[in-house]
Amino acid sequence: MMRALLVDDDVSLARLLADYFGPHDVELEHVGNGAEALVRIAQTAYDVILLDVMLPGADGFEVCKQIRSRGSVPILMLTARGDDADRIVGLDLGADDYVPKPFNPRELLARMRAVVRRTRPAMLEQIKLGPLEIDVPAHRATLDGKEVSLTSFEFRVLVALARRAGETVPREELAVAVKGGEYDPSVDRSLDVHVSHLRQKLGDDAREPRQIRTVRGVGYVLVRRP
Repeated sequence: MMRALLVDDDVSLARLLADYFGPHDVELEHVGNGAEALVRIAQTAYDVILLDVMLPGADGFEVCKQIRSRGSVPILMLTARGDDADRIVGLDLGADDYVPKPFNPRELLARMRAVVRRTRPAMLEQIKLGPLEIDVPAHRATLDGKEVSLTSFEFRVLVALARRAGETVPREELAVAVKGGEYDPSVDRSLDVHVSHLRQKLGDDAREPRQIRTVRGVGYVLVRRP
């Protein structure tokens, strides 16, 4: 579960994002100005801050500066102004990313996940999904307490799916994750073979897979298990 704070005086936007994020395991809290945001941040640990530039009172740049002086929580700035100068100012003040309005909630969610992954210490990343446990920095996966022997490719695919367990991960996104941020068509073409091997190693049924399911024409989903 990701906890996010939206700092924006647009109430309708806050409702739209809360409705969209909920099914994607994101708990969104909302405040309408910078002063309220600073109080919340002092009281609660957030995974990411969504900060609008145009705020009543102190603008987003000033709020960003104050947030960054108090800690390292990821900050993603939002603005209706597409000026490059604004983007540069925000990044110089410590923002981790910058998204111009209007935006697609799906893209915003992807950007949020990306900045959280970049700023979260890798040594802390342990993923547990029922009997499946993944130690990311150790490149080790166990199923029912027994280690699963995976190639480096298979392990990266598994991690990319596990980080978004229960959601469909597009093929292109998997290919980018496996290559470390660069899309490679050859990786995309080989995904089916590697996923098939991964299924076998996880004890999945090749004919009727229940753990890693194919969403035809889109990608794959790692089913959440209790």
